[in-house]
This record gives sequence, structure tokens and C-alpha cells, in this order.
Amino acid sequence: MDRMTTARGDLDLARFPQDPRDPLRAWDAADEYLLRHLDEREGGPVDLSGSLVVLGDRWGALSTALATTLATTPAARRPAHESIHEPIHEPILRPVQISDSFLGQQATRANLERNGLDADAVRLRTTRDAPPDRIDVLLVRVPKSLALLEDQLHRLAPHVHEGTVVVGTGMVTEIHTSTLTLFERVLGPTRTSLAVRKARLIFCSPAPEASRGANPWPRSYALPADVGVVSGLTVVNHAGVFSAERLDAGTRLLLRSLPTRTGPEHVVDLGCGNGVVGLAAALSNGEAEVTFIDESYQALASAEATFRANEATFRATTGAQAAARFVAADGLADFPPGTADLVLNNPPFHTHRGRTDATAWRMFNGSRAALRRGGELWVVGNRHLGYHVKLRRLFGNCEVVASDPKFVVLRAVKR
Repeated sequence: MDRMTTARGDLDLARFPQDPRDPLRAWDAADEYLLRHLDEREGGPVDLSGSLVVLGDRWGALSTALATTLATTPAARRPAHESIHEPIHEPILRPVQISDSFLGQQATRANLERNGLDADAVRLRTTRDAPPDRIDVLLVRVPKSLALLEDQLHRLAPHVHEGTVVVGTGMVTEIHTSTLTLFERVLGPTRTSLAVRKARLIFCSPAPEASRGANPWPRSYALPADVGVVSGLTVVNHAGVFSAERLDAGTRLLLRSLPTRTGPEHVVDLGCGNGVVGLAAALSNGEAEVTFIDESYQALASAEATFRANEATFRATTGAQAAARFVAADGLADFPPGTADLVLNNPPFHTHRGRTDATAWRMFNGSRAALRRGGELWVVGNRHLGYHVKLRRLFGNCEVVASDPKFVVLRAVKR
């Protein structure tokens, strides 16, 4: 945990899940630059008394800094004519945070609590929820995915007005000409600030009547003909989800390698993305119950849309009704232990600017706890990541099921 100093006071902030070994902070210079601008803008501080939306706040640093709670004026400061039993309340500021990240929202909740703020000091909404009807101030933490930014600006554009203050922020490596062009095309005239500590601000003046075109998301494509039971089926991708235009090579190898299984069992598509791996597991065993898990709300929406788009194929192939659940979660942290028969996993090796195997390691540990004895974990990953070493250490065994020059599919069994 680290302390961020702002004009609103010092805040203790941490990422989620909190890891004392993690060298990365819950905020950066872009967050600090935006907060300073709100207080020190030329012409006076930004009026935050209206409807305030914070989009893409990664770990809740912006939302926590902006949030206030109902404050009771001490009795000694009350006007003499007011009853001591009637508290005086200051205006309340309750930012609306819109996030694609379950972990980011959990971090916001934890950061509010550790700084003595009420749990409802920030209204948490996902990228799939309806935005507020009216937005007076829109603060945008520019995401890594330009597609996600495009989708969200389209969704928010009908709710801003000519007087809406729109300010984006990001590190200079995150803000490109395409970023500014996107703001201008969807919202209105856009300019950028000078860089300060390698961070930059984006200023946009909404033009609600401008023609922005239709939101191009979600998108669909047909799977190739050489990937087993899902060959030729439809995949639906919402903005920001991995492999939005075509099937990635690692998942292709995993789909070609999946076992044919029968009988009632619980299968988990862990880090499901667009859900194509879980769909394949369901099609290969009509008696299976499949749980799709991801920390991205966009991914879960994609997985469910992919599953629903192919339900007719499922019924025709298996003669059964599909049994599937779609869960936003911190991996398998809250999954009932010893209840899964098969976990399928294509773990990320970079998360929120952190390029380590920490997320994969947590997924592997969670899988071992979730599996019943005899249950199996199937993993696909880049060969150079050496996942076989970790799986052998954790499970006591690891088998190479398939490989190509870049990827490897591994199988570990819980003894």
C-alpha cells in the first residue's frame, strides 16, 4: 500500500488483490495530473456539483480522491439558533465510476474503506450498465484498448451536453493521434495539454448534434474449419476483449487438443474471454455444466453472447439444454473448493501494465483448490513462459498434450 498526496488530502491506496511484493502503485502521474487540473484549472476549479462520471478508473484512485461523505458539522461550530440534535450536512459528491474490471471495482471498494469513506460514496457501474441520464463532468482514464474507448464514448455520447466538462488523462505512451481523433469524432472538438511527468490531459468540447455514426461494437466472426467441435461457429466480441478480429493461435491449438469427455461434470472456462473454449467443452459433452469466469465485464458479455448465438447448434449436437453460468470474479478465489472436474485456462501474462506471471500463478493455485481429486487443469501458453515448471511444482505432475513452435498445451491432474 502507498500514500497518494492530493489537494483533498493524503490517501492510502492499493491494487486488488493486495500483494506487498507488487512494486506497482494504484495510481500514476496521469491520475495526479487530472486531479490537479480539476482544482487548479485556469479560470477556476471545475464545478463537480453536478453528475460526475469517472470512466476507466483502474484501481479507484480517482474515484476515491473525488468522493466525499455526508459530514456533520461539530456542535461547537453550529449557529446558535440550530438544535444540537439536527446535524448540518455538507453537499455530497458521489462520483459514478464506470469500469470494465471486477478487480478494479474491488480495489475501489477496498480503497474507500481504508480511507474511512462510506461504501456508497462511489456508485459503481460496469461498462455493460446503462450510463446516467445526464453527465455534467466526464473524466476518462484512457484505456489500453482503443476499441473499448470507442465503444464507451459511443455509449456515453447521448448523455453529455454542450456544457459537459470532458477531460481525459493518460501517460504519453497511452495517448496517440488515434486517441484524439476518436474523441473528436465521437464527442466533439479535442485538444491536448503539454506533457507533465510523462502524463498528458485531453480536453474535449462536446457537440451533441454532431454525426458520430453507429457504434461498431460488438463484432462477430466465424471460426475456422480446423478447430474441432466449434469449427465454423460464430464468435461474438464486445470491445476490448482479446482476439476481437480472429481466433488467436494459442486458443486454436487448445481447441484442437481438447479431450472428448462424457457424463455430468463441472467445467470451468477460467479467464474465458469470448467464451469459445467453454463453448467447445459444452458441445463435446452435453451433460457438462460450464462456468465462464472472467474479471472483465466485456469478456463475460462476449462469452454469453457467443454461447447464446450457438444454442441451436448445441441442442442439435447434444440433444440437451445448455447449462452455463457467467461469473465476474477474481479468478477462482471464491469458487467452492473441490467441485470442478475440468479447468481450461489461457492465462494472461500482462495485466494493468504489470508484465509478470503473477496472474497465471494465482490462476493455477486457484485451479488446484477448485478441482476435485482426479480433476484436470488444461493450460495453453507461450512456450518461453515455462508454465510446466510451475504446474509440476504445484500438482506434482504435468504432461505436454500438444505443442507448436510458439505455444504449448499442458495437462496437470490433481492427485
